[in-house]
Amino acid sequence: MTAEKTARKINPILKLVLELGPVLLFFIGYSRMKDTTITLWGGEYQGFFLMTAAFIPLMILTTGILWGLTGRLSKMQIATLVLVVVMGGLSLWLHDERFFKMKPTLLYLMFAILLGIGLLRGESWLRYAMEEALPMLPEGWMILTRRLCAFFFALAIANEAIWRLMSTDAWVNFKTFGLPAALFAFFMAQGRLIQKYGIEEPEAGDNG
Repeated sequence: MTAEKTARKINPILKLVLELGPVLLFFIGYSRMKDTTITLWGGEYQGFFLMTAAFIPLMILTTGILWGLTGRLSKMQIATLVLVVVMGGLSLWLHDERFFKMKPTLLYLMFAILLGIGLLRGESWLRYAMEEALPMLPEGWMILTRRLCAFFFALAIANEAIWRLMSTDAWVNFKTFGLPAALFAFFMAQGRLIQKYGIEEPEAGDNG
């Protein structure tokens, strides 16, 4: 794997809105329309399908805006968009919400497998994607990659368990709040690792 093209800087709040906005709007829309049923083309569509239909173009729009502003999309952003379109489209076409619910499972499983392949080759492919933002010694990258690989597998299993064993309401809450919170908590927990293996960049004008 090669290093990704450096993105242009944008306002971090705007970036957060573009990345998390569609998920929050899906949650709000579903909360208000989950008991609503609309008849279209001879079929009945409940709130979950209506919001899935709205979520797909919204994700395309916000991802396109992000690409236009930064000049780059990460592999995870591209994979997320592709899975949203494919799995969301299948849910709508086959009138089966399970496909859309499986999207996080496939996403996290795919990245766990990719990181695992890199580890088997003795490489940290995570390093190529994040090294510019997080300078760290090679040993640190290998440790972080192993942890993230296991964490992605755990998220995939958790998503499968929740959508299969619990209600749609529980899954929507998990997707909207649980997954982002889990990712945030994971990276916050890596503070000691980053401190131990991090590389301090020289300040501008430092000739020493």
